[in-house]
Amino acid sequence: MDVMWWGAPLWMALAVLGLMGLSAVTRAFFFLTREPIRLPTWALQGLKYAPLAALTAIIAPEIVLPLSGSETGWLDPKWAAAPAAAAWAWWRKDMLSTILVGMAVYLALKLGVGW
Repeated sequence: MDVMWWGAPLWMALAVLGLMGLSAVTRAFFFLTREPIRLPTWALQGLKYAPLAALTAIIAPEIVLPLSGSETGWLDPKWAAAPAAAAWAWWRKDMLSTILVGMAVYLALKLGVGW
């Protein structure tokens, strides 16, 4: 018989509390040191690309995989919005405007044309 704590088995509550503590320590690690941590130049250069890599990891599977629930196949507006956003990103080199352009093309095709 499992011991219950706040409606959950004790092992589950301890696991959640442990993960909360681990997350807090890892996020606050840079604030817990007395001296500022200096990253090497190569790490600082790599961190510039982290937001783009994260955004690509989220959006790319939605575009190329058929798991999005779309029944339209090649007539899906994401196939036109993705190249338009990629062209805008290449031209302007701005992430926020790239997202806005891609969503504008997608919504125009989805709502305006009815794709």
